[in-house]
Amino acid sequence: MNRPWPDAWVAIFAGSTGLALLLGAWGFQYLGGLPPCEMCIWQRWPHGLAIIVGVGGGVFVLLADAPRGLGRAIAVVAIVSIAVSGLIGIFHAGVEWHWWTGPTDCTGTGFVPGGAIDPSAPLQIVRCDVAMWRLFGLSLAGYNALLSLGVAGASLYFMGSPVRDGKADDGGT
Repeated sequence: MNRPWPDAWVAIFAGSTGLALLLGAWGFQYLGGLPPCEMCIWQRWPHGLAIIVGVGGGVFVLLADAPRGLGRAIAVVAIVSIAVSGLIGIFHAGVEWHWWTGPTDCTGTGFVPGGAIDPSAPLQIVRCDVAMWRLFGLSLAGYNALLSLGVAGASLYFMGSPVRDGKADDGGT
């Protein structure tokens, strides 16, 4: 099935997903009381880039009627950003499952999930190797990996569609 998906809309889709996932992470942090570990923060940076490039760049391309190649480049950067966050999520979930070791800065002894943060303590590290929340066996890192990589794959599918802007791509003839 062919779909007319301009590349700018794909970029906006990827960037909007980054925004939704970042808002969800902040919700768990500020409303749910789950402080992020270092690897959780690592996953947020690519989402931020996807928001700026995907949404900002995609809207610019649509409003400025920019060349199609610019929309494609912006979409690729947004998709790669979302995929990078998903790959970090896979690594983080593997650390939580103890399939491999994580960074020494946030594994081992440190903050214990469920314990209160003591503001008078000199430093408390939120552990990367202990999932603070799970649903159906998956942690937030696992869900980030599934959603981010799923959206990256869907975005690539939409970009690879042979129908663009309502016209068939006939190879330039």
